[in-house]
Amino acid sequence: MLVDQGIDHVRVDVLATELGVTRGSFYWHFRDREDLLRRVLLAWRTRSTDALTRRLEGAQQGEPRAQLRDVISLPHRGRAAVRAARIELAIRAWARRDAMAREAVDEADASRIDYHRQIFEALGFAPEEAKQRAFVLYSCEVAESLLHGQGQRAEHRARQDFLEALMQTPLKPGQPP
Repeated sequence: MLVDQGIDHVRVDVLATELGVTRGSFYWHFRDREDLLRRVLLAWRTRSTDALTRRLEGAQQGEPRAQLRDVISLPHRGRAAVRAARIELAIRAWARRDAMAREAVDEADASRIDYHRQIFEALGFAPEEAKQRAFVLYSCEVAESLLHGQGQRAEHRARQDFLEALMQTPLKPGQPP
């Protein structure tokens, strides 16, 4: 409902009808609409940030080059990536008008950027440069998620390879970070 019609359509009566349940059974699970919305944001944060970060860390056992490669590949992981991008876009649209959603998005962004920063520090970049690279990489990741339809598979792969090389290339001596 959130993805297809927006936050204004995420209402108890609409959801109860759509799910074929009574309003009473809805209130058995949620105190009110605000509780539902808070739990939607919590579930999104848990699945798209916390659990994903743990999975990426565990899958590569702390190997920073492999973690970087995994992060760069996230927007290109088929239907799951497209679905995640649609949810992300809907939540970001909601956050433009709602303080609770804005806070959740800001916290998720900060957590994701911090994870990226840790990868760059593990690759040997100084803390300030790691922070800047983390922001740039995250920005590219968000953009790729939103522009997933641009180009064919080979072009996606070429952009991933370019970004991976770019993100690991040290700045030249004297070049500002």
